[in-house]
Amino acid sequence: HEELMESMMDVFGLSDTPERIEIYDNSHISGTNQVGALVVVGPEGFLKNQYRKYNIKSDIEAGDDYAMMREVFTRRFKRALTEDPDRQSGTWPDLILVDGGKGQVSAATDVLNELNITDIPLFGVSKGPDRNAGREKFHHPDGRVFDLPHNDPSLYFIQRMRDESHRFAIGSHRAKRNKATFTSPLDEIAGIGP
Repeated sequence: HEELMESMMDVFGLSDTPERIEIYDNSHISGTNQVGALVVVGPEGFLKNQYRKYNIKSDIEAGDDYAMMREVFTRRFKRALTEDPDRQSGTWPDLILVDGGKGQVSAATDVLNELNITDIPLFGVSKGPDRNAGREKFHHPDGRVFDLPHNDPSLYFIQRMRDESHRFAIGSHRAKRNKATFTSPLDEIAGIGP
């Protein structure tokens, strides 16, 4: 695992081995029960106690992934600036990966720039043609796109991180959807209730 973390330096042009990688993904069905998800990887592997889900609160047009990404990044990093402006707690990422391409990267980068956070490397990870795993493209905020050889261990590691964020986002979305399935407008009426 340490070697794979070190390999992220070469893949993404980092100056040091990342101690904390954050991976972001969104999940919804036709814009309903929208959830953003944050998965964290550290030197020991996946840090499940650091995972976060974000129920999308703002009035976003159904299925607007870019607006969802903006809300998640705004909430995540405004809170970080409030709670740990000096970055002493170890909860600031050394690398950010977003599941998606140019649009998701642009939305996330815009939020970080608005908050004057310009020193955290951020890249998008999109599936290749026909959404085939193994043909992922990596998107730099400046518009550059690159890929890795199909047999590169770094690619497998990135796929694993992306798949874990996808699994967590879908699981959070399903839980929210299932909870909504068993509610009724009648539950809100005083005297009738559940």
